Amino acid sequence: MSILTAPDTWPFSAALATMVGLGVLEGVGLLFATSPSIWIDHLLPDVPDGADGVLGWLHWGRVPVLVLLILFLAGFAVAGYLVQATSVSLLYATLPPWLAAIPAVFAGLSTVRGVGGLAAQYAPRDETTAVSETTLIGRAGVVARGIARQGLAAEAKVRDVHGHVHYVMVEPDVEGQTFDEGTDIVLVRKIGRGFTCIANPHPQLL
Repeated sequence: MSILTAPDTWPFSAALATMVGLGVLEGVGLLFATSPSIWIDHLLPDVPDGADGVLGWLHWGRVPVLVLLILFLAGFAVAGYLVQATSVSLLYATLPPWLAAIPAVFAGLSTVRGVGGLAAQYAPRDETTAVSETTLIGRAGVVARGIARQGLAAEAKVRDVHGHVHYVMVEPDVEGQTFDEGTDIVLVRKIGRGFTCIANPHPQLL
């Protein structure tokens, strides 16, 4: 029997299937100019840059949560299969799933820590956090990723008065409007973790 199909490897098979499913979901979302990772990050509370403790160690707030989850599932699945394969080689039997999952969990967290650190270096993030988000109201920007609709935010790139870049979640201030990627906008109101916006009538001036 292959180690990939052994009954005691079901947690790792489930993790692998979930990882593939999330990747497919993200890919399908991108075909429709949106992204599940944007929705998830928009729903979760903010974590300050440089956060201490477990969240900071796992790069929470610096890398999209969906990416961190995929990294954990990948590390967990690969380590789990390796543990069970080693057990079969040495003991001629697989370990109970719960026992094999213990080192696999630590491997998954280590994968998030290691690979997530590399991802954090390339993930879009603010150049500064010294400016209050409320001071961004009235600032011009451009929709950078996704299609902004009421109730379904997209990611926008905005510069503050100092010229520093901020990535914020936006949705139209007027019901029925949509803003595609590349649309010039102006932030008009703060709502929750994001902003409402209107089309920029004079993009050449702002």
